[in-house]
Amino acid sequence: MIDTIQHEDGRVELNADAEESIRSSPLYNEDLAPVPVSERNWTTYNYAALWISMAHCIPTYMLASGLISAGMNWWQALFTILLGNVIVLVPILLNSHAGTKYGIPFPVFARASYGTMGSNFPAILRAIVGCGWFGINAWIGGQALQTLFGAIIPDWAPLLGDKIGGHYPTEWLAFLIFWAMNIAIVYRGMNLLRHVENWAAPFVLIMTAALLGWIVWAAGGVGTLLEDHGKFNTFGEFFPVFMPSLTAMIGFWATLSLNMPDFTRFGKSQREQTVGQVVALPTTMVIFAAMGVIITSAALVVFPNMDPKEAWDPVKLVGQFSQPLVVAVSMFTVVVATLSVNIAANVVSPANDFANAFPKYISFRTGGLMTGIIGILMMPWKLLADPSGYIFGWLVGYSGGLGSIAGVLIADYWFVRRKNLNLGDLYRSDGEYRGWNLRAVVATLLGCFFAWIGLIIPSLSVLYDYGWFIGFGVAFAVHWLLSRTVSNEE
Repeated sequence: MIDTIQHEDGRVELNADAEESIRSSPLYNEDLAPVPVSERNWTTYNYAALWISMAHCIPTYMLASGLISAGMNWWQALFTILLGNVIVLVPILLNSHAGTKYGIPFPVFARASYGTMGSNFPAILRAIVGCGWFGINAWIGGQALQTLFGAIIPDWAPLLGDKIGGHYPTEWLAFLIFWAMNIAIVYRGMNLLRHVENWAAPFVLIMTAALLGWIVWAAGGVGTLLEDHGKFNTFGEFFPVFMPSLTAMIGFWATLSLNMPDFTRFGKSQREQTVGQVVALPTTMVIFAAMGVIITSAALVVFPNMDPKEAWDPVKLVGQFSQPLVVAVSMFTVVVATLSVNIAANVVSPANDFANAFPKYISFRTGGLMTGIIGILMMPWKLLADPSGYIFGWLVGYSGGLGSIAGVLIADYWFVRRKNLNLGDLYRSDGEYRGWNLRAVVATLLGCFFAWIGLIIPSLSVLYDYGWFIGFGVAFAVHWLLSRTVSNEE
């Protein structure tokens, strides 16, 4: 039976009979269903706005601070950020293709390589990382609300009593309020998300540029940070820090390198989604990180008594201002930036991933609520406590695992199946992709093993520093070779 209609531009959709036949499948629900071509309406601007609003976030702003604290100077830090984002753009675009062609989200795409049941393996791994990121951004957003409330309400911080767990009860309250704002938007669906991203992107850029202009004017220049030559005098000293830092920069968007089909499934064409992503991702990441460097450098002149470590945190920096209106507008900007990135980057995919595990019982909304709860349980305030631990522990650590999954997906879609998927069977428990594809699972586990073995055997620590590259390369090669071997035997 022919399940699909292929359009002249290469996009594929189910015909009416096939769509009706899979509706009763345990692998189907409305949130995971392929998007009809008539509803794939995201343009180049939508994808550019998506990346601009996701990249314009506090973790991006603070990326350079972790690299500079590790010994780099400003231009070495920005070069590392640029190179990492150019590299990660490659798997992002390769995995985006299937979303636009078939209208399917990431967990359904993963069914082709891992099997209909096996797809839960990479989906849940990706979801857990997303939950951690959700918690991190929810905590940052809560801190912004805390500062905003403090500017409006006198003696806000200790209003509800002494600190609990190192933080005032009002901080925990602000965190929960911001958390609830995220969940509320998730419950309104993807269409509202697109509108939020469209206006958040230019708003945050304009407000950050205004802060940059004012603080450089107030400081009478860009400060002294740009004159710092860093701690490395030779390439031999620089390289051992550069490689794990580069891996961390790739790890920053390694999550999206897997689940961009969650967004490109709505694309009007391959060109629209490709151009939007290529134009927006690397440039925005570098420009926003550079803004962070310049603002921090000038801030140390304007506020000479401020702790240099706190100067890298825009929430703490804006807290230095005495004008309540300035603080309020600035914190509103932080809230908008954090809200837009958190929902797009850290809720959409985990929600779909959890729904993929039990499609008939977990909807997109329920999956989003699960993401929020797990994000709290992962205690993001501890992940953010140490900038070096955040980069060299959190980002580098999970990049090896996500790189392994990316290696399997790309090898399978581009080289084993040559971009040809049986769309209807992705939703059938007795179809071509039924059960588990053990070749993909073995490839992923081997990729993870070699990416993480350096944590156990100190002499192999260099493998951990290259975690994303090692995981990707091993998983890609093993899956491709195993697929060819089995195919030849058959």
